[in-house]
Amino acid sequence: MMIYDAAGQSPRAFNGATWDVVTDRVMGGISSATLDLVTIAGRSALRLLGEVRLENRGGFVQCALDLAGPGASCDASGYTGLELTVLGNGETYGLHLRTTANRQPWESWRQSFPTTGAWQTLRLPFAGFLPHRCAGTLDLAHLRRVGLVAIGRPFHADVALASLAFYRGPEA
Repeated sequence: MMIYDAAGQSPRAFNGATWDVVTDRVMGGISSATLDLVTIAGRSALRLLGEVRLENRGGFVQCALDLAGPGASCDASGYTGLELTVLGNGETYGLHLRTTANRQPWESWRQSFPTTGAWQTLRLPFAGFLPHRCAGTLDLAHLRRVGLVAIGRPFHADVALASLAFYRGPEA
């Protein structure tokens, strides 16, 4: 099931939600980022550009999308994971998931992936998402938000997302 396809030339997902930029400035950090709809290497994509800095307990930039309306959730229990088509600058990025059980902003389920400087389609199985400062198991019946994240060390973030979808079947 397609969540987002930049070929539609819009920052809006299929559910009508818009991608948002979130940085560590919400907690006093000084990282910065922009999010633009661009054509890069022949494909339409959302491009997250930013500087991840660690000062003031900072260290992240992200673009995030609500998977359902306010207070609602998305049931992904019939799927194996998330498939994304990305182009990055050779850095490692993360995909973070939040459920309705995640109350604090630092709680999420995380999986990282490397980028190569070329377009690649990756499958990230839900079984590979690890809890970060949250307990229990990943509740796929109540997914609330997904984030494409540059985090944890000072670096120049440059990652483009052409599509994001739930998938069924094999991991690769």
